[in-house]
Amino acid sequence: MTVTPADRLLGGALRHSAPRATALLLLTVASAGLGLALPGALGHTLDLLLAHRPAAPWLVLCAVLTGLIVLLDALDGLLTGITDARGTAWVRRRLTRHLLAAGPRATERYGSGDLVTRVVGNAAHAGTAPTALAASLAAVITPVGALIALAYVDLWTAAVFLLGMPLLALLLRAFARATGDCVARYQEHQGDMAKRLVEAVGGARTIAAAGTQRRETARILAPLPGLARHGHRMWEVLGRSTAQAAMLVPLLQIAVLCVAGVRLAQGEVTIGGLLAASRYAALATGIGQIVGQLNTLVHARAAARRIAEALDVPAMRYGRRPLGAGDGTLKLHGVTVTRGDRTVLRGLDLTVPGGTSVAVVGRSGTGKSVLAAVAGRLADPDSGSVVLDDVPLPDLTHDALRRAVGYAFERPAVLGTTLRDTLALGSYAPGQTELESAAEAACAAPFIHRLPEGYATRCADAPLSGGEAQRLGLARAFAHAERLLILDDATSSLDTVTELHVTRALLRDVKAATRIVVAHRAATAARADLVAWLDDGRIRALAPHAELWQLPDYRALFATAPKEAAHA
Repeated sequence: MTVTPADRLLGGALRHSAPRATALLLLTVASAGLGLALPGALGHTLDLLLAHRPAAPWLVLCAVLTGLIVLLDALDGLLTGITDARGTAWVRRRLTRHLLAAGPRATERYGSGDLVTRVVGNAAHAGTAPTALAASLAAVITPVGALIALAYVDLWTAAVFLLGMPLLALLLRAFARATGDCVARYQEHQGDMAKRLVEAVGGARTIAAAGTQRRETARILAPLPGLARHGHRMWEVLGRSTAQAAMLVPLLQIAVLCVAGVRLAQGEVTIGGLLAASRYAALATGIGQIVGQLNTLVHARAAARRIAEALDVPAMRYGRRPLGAGDGTLKLHGVTVTRGDRTVLRGLDLTVPGGTSVAVVGRSGTGKSVLAAVAGRLADPDSGSVVLDDVPLPDLTHDALRRAVGYAFERPAVLGTTLRDTLALGSYAPGQTELESAAEAACAAPFIHRLPEGYATRCADAPLSGGEAQRLGLARAFAHAERLLILDDATSSLDTVTELHVTRALLRDVKAATRIVVAHRAATAARADLVAWLDDGRIRALAPHAELWQLPDYRALFATAPKEAAHA
């Protein structure tokens, strides 16, 4: 039997929960054992009472057995809840850590909404596997033990029950097969709908401005018919199995009681034995518990398959080399990057001299953001090399790379509890003086000081405009980057005056001497030392803006009037 990644994930969850799962197994086995002992004790007590013989010790035993069963069931419920919570937390931590280590490639493959579904809903199902497995073993022990006890009461009653066992086995097998397929497809539709919902929430303003709420609602709910179809199918399978069991189980119990009655008339079974046989027949046909636990395991395995798919996204691996002395020279050689069936960068060569600023320009879709991602190793190229100060980026340790390279984005994430937290976010925490200097350089300090609690203001209580959020992102990058600073359209929401101040700060107030700026404005490109003109996945030209401005094709990139261009 082939061990799948989903099975390995569930095995890891089981090993993590091994002590609690073992304790739970012992509890359920003990409870099952006591449950099996109780019918025999009740039957013997009844025989003693009918024979007018002393039965007090047996009455006490029955009471003790009943009390212990109630106590163990309560402990079982408590331990099950704890184990499920811990198992779910383990799966979520593992998946979350892997997704963060994988970086943007995970969201590119599955989308944010689908990943949220896997981290939240699917992890909750997969985390229940250890308790479901322990409970399933106990659920099997009960009918097997009851059948043995039934044979001890009377072999003929056990033989009658055995005649119906193949039908019970076929019922369980059909249920597992049908349910597994339905659950997998149901979870896929859930993920698709969550992906669409997250996209819509992120574009809520655009949807409201376009007046397309109804159309977007229909798009989000498009997977709903499939979700409903597979959901109904799951309930149909469960209902059919329950109905079949509801027909088969009573028939088996009636057959056992009939045989036990005949044996009672023959004097081979006592009245107490008849009582015990009826109870053991009910326990032996406890298919409901097995079906319930089997259903939980099917859900857990289907969820584990979806989680294993996300875990299959390769995580970024780092080397062991530190970054030695250097001026921040960056070299890209033969860099090729594909996205799906499209080649975005084609054998690209680019050298960014240390201590210079290079603006990357090009038409929309030419791969400017992909180049920015590869330059600082947010993504690895499919082929080619990226070298910073003669050290290939994959050879650097995680901390060395992230201290050397800083990023600022068009829509920076405001993470952390306070504004100070979001500015300090990084592989190391700069001091307060560094943070304030970076905020001044990024023109973020003025609006931060206007807030009631300044840098201690909670992010949730700081209503930020697009430009203010960008300035926070710039300040964070300024505070952390020591060698190379990459701005991926990080000034697009700034007004002209603020952008001018930020650009000047880039030249004199930022630790990182080498800067790469993805630019859409002619003015931004004009302030850079060099412009890398990206066209059809390659560098078409690398020269100062003033020199390139003489070319009509270059001027067409910005679609500006000659007067504005001259001013830039």
